Amino acid sequence: MKKKKTGSFLYSWKVAPYVFILPLLISFLVFWVYPLVSTVVMSFQNIQPGITTWVGLANYTKLLKDKTFHIAIKNSFTYMVLTCALLIPFPMAFACIMNSNMMKAKGFFKAILYLPALTSVVVAGTIFRMMFSEIDGSLMNQFMVSLGFEPYAWLKNAGTAMATMVILCCWRWTGVNMLYFLAGLKSIDTELYEAAEIDGASRWQRFTRITFPLLKPTTIYVLTISIYAGLAMFLESYMLWNGNSSPRNIGLTIIGYLYRRGIEKNEMGYASAVGLVLLVIALIINFTQLGLTGTFKRKED
Repeated sequence: MKKKKTGSFLYSWKVAPYVFILPLLISFLVFWVYPLVSTVVMSFQNIQPGITTWVGLANYTKLLKDKTFHIAIKNSFTYMVLTCALLIPFPMAFACIMNSNMMKAKGFFKAILYLPALTSVVVAGTIFRMMFSEIDGSLMNQFMVSLGFEPYAWLKNAGTAMATMVILCCWRWTGVNMLYFLAGLKSIDTELYEAAEIDGASRWQRFTRITFPLLKPTTIYVLTISIYAGLAMFLESYMLWNGNSSPRNIGLTIIGYLYRRGIEKNEMGYASAVGLVLLVIALIINFTQLGLTGTFKRKED
């Protein structure tokens, strides 16, 4: 009677697939499930150096009355809405232009638009802080003076501060989203455009009847990651104000408030509650937009 070779169990057709996914499964459990469960537990605790006490819903009750937290939510939500409103139509338009036959030097312009994404957030934030500085010699104030206006404190007023953060975001990520839409455009059959052109459809009609509907999966993907990125923004704000303290908290985001409570004030229990509220908000917004766009609908046979 022949004996089974050593290791034959691992080479089994039934076992092999699980062996291949085991590293991913372990990483998922260690780096996602375990931190999430720990965060849920800590959100019901008051954690101080060497002392941990169970406080129940006290952290969440405190959040409801925390005006600074409300400001952070408002700032993050406003930032998310503005960036989504700009980082979908403009990259889509640029992608359509890049994909057209009349566009010359496509590779050069793709590189120019994508180059900001390769710039470090620290470097980009520092440059924008200097550009929008309140001193007379800053780039934006020199521009204002050339137009006959007085120098302006861009980063000390809520409206212009938010506009600066949005401009920084658009500068960095327009090229990336454009590449996503370009990939979506490449998957559209060119025969559809040829047939529409023969039927006398204008460029606008071809865009609204062919391009835009068939770019729906790409648009949903870009919208989903833009929502997450908008709510998770922190480092850009930190670099613009050279720290986590902006005047009247005009640049404070939810992640920034989590950092302030958890790292700067060493209130990990309260910071965990902030993080879970952010997770719930992000899930609600994303699931709502996925439902409204019909992503969850099952295709009819």
